[in-house]
Order: sequence, then structure tokens, then C-alpha cells
Amino acid sequence: MTGKDVPGLIEAKDAIPAGTKINVTFLGNEDLEMRIAASKAVRELGFIPVPHISARRLASRAQLEEFLDRLQDVGATEHVFVVGGDPATPEGPYEDSYDVIRTGLLRDYGVKEVSIAGYPEGHPDIKEDVLWRALEDKSLSLKQQGLDATILTQFAFDTDPVIAWVEAVRARGIESTIRIGTPGPAGIKRLIGFARRFGVGANAMIVKKYGFSLTNLMGTAGPDKFVTDLSALLAEDPASGDVKLHFYTFGGLLATADWARGYAAAQS
Repeated sequence: MTGKDVPGLIEAKDAIPAGTKINVTFLGNEDLEMRIAASKAVRELGFIPVPHISARRLASRAQLEEFLDRLQDVGATEHVFVVGGDPATPEGPYEDSYDVIRTGLLRDYGVKEVSIAGYPEGHPDIKEDVLWRALEDKSLSLKQQGLDATILTQFAFDTDPVIAWVEAVRARGIESTIRIGTPGPAGIKRLIGFARRFGVGANAMIVKKYGFSLTNLMGTAGPDKFVTDLSALLAEDPASGDVKLHFYTFGGLLATADWARGYAAAQS
């Protein structure tokens, strides 16, 4: 959710299981008060806030400390997601998420678990070897600090690169929980727009495997086929370790929560 999505969270609260982790973004068009209010709302409604810390949007160490301090005041620092962020040029001293992690400040403010980004289909602006080195460096730093790590991935439409990437993560000796990103139900045009924006594969073959066609952009699509296929593939490989889901709520919190409940009921 974004800082502006508190009304949507209130609308969806009865459809989301208590204790669910809900990420709160760190967008350039939102301010400190909105981010804190959203994290506070998540906690007060019975969920676990996972506020984002966008390294390249932080103007100073003091701003990072202020953010962590305010989050701690509302009980929202146990779980955070540290990400590089969008600005091409850092607004302060932090070039990437690793710079924030290695400050050692997170644990000082009560952080227990840090989510870090994973890119099964790569990143449009970062070379693959750089991505792998960053994942290894961050994982090692968190382990040395005694902090739990979760790898939260960019959303995907195709299981093949996801499975290959999970295998590559485990081959590097990284045993952290992996949460595979998948979009909740949303308009097909909207999904394609986000895919192109974030460099996710959206060619005809891939989206057909996901369950819709580029030649018919009307209506909505959900991740039923992707989740079912991914679950089956992971079950065939015990070495994949602890792999879960993370929903990108492009179609709204309530629509995603309703889909998840319906899917779970259908599997039982």
C-alpha cells in the first residue's frame, strides 16, 4: 500500500487475516507524516507494518534517523524493506540499500527483519553481476548484524525465470525466506503498464502463460495460473527452501484480499 491507501486498507481489513505483513511504500510524492500515519494504521488494524526505506530518497543520515525514530514511536520498526529507490542521482549520502544496511542503524531502532529486493528477470538499469553481488553483500551484512532477512522480488508473469532464479539464490548459499512478487487481480492494461515500467517480461508468450492475451486488453486478470504452477514447481524441488508470496495490489487491497481468500478456499 501507499501512504494514500489508508481508506482502502480500512475497507479491506475484514478480508485480510490478522497478522498479515503489509508493506508501506516510500514514494517521492508523499511526505513523512503520510508514511508514518499509514504504518500506524496498519499496526492499529491488527496487521504487521513493513515500511519501505528508500535509500536514494534520503537526503541525510539525520533524515534516516528521524524516519526510524518516528516509526519506532508507532511500533513499526520490527520489519522494514530497504530498497535503492527510483532517483537516478541520490538525494543524499546513500547510493543504494546496502549503504543503509551497513550503517548499523536499523538494529538500534528495533529492527528485527529486513526485506531486500530480488529480481528474477533482472533490472532494466542494473547489470546482472551487480545485482547478484548486491544480494550477497546485503545478505551477509544482515547475518553479521544478527538481523533476519527476507528477499522480496519484483512481480513476475512467468514461472520459468522465477524457478531458475530461486535455484541460483540457493546455489549461492543464501537460505533466507523468498517472497515471490505477483500482482493481485487488476485491469490487463494496468498490469502491462506496470510490467513495462519495471522491466518485467510482458511479451505475448509470457502473458499467455500467465493467463491473458496482449490482443485482448479488456477486463481483468488474476494470478491463479501463475500461483498454481509456481506451487507445483516448488513442490518438486525441496532445495528451493522457504518460498512464499508477496502481492502487489495494483487492483486494490480489497480485490487482492478477496482473490486470496477465494483461491485458498478453492484449494482446501
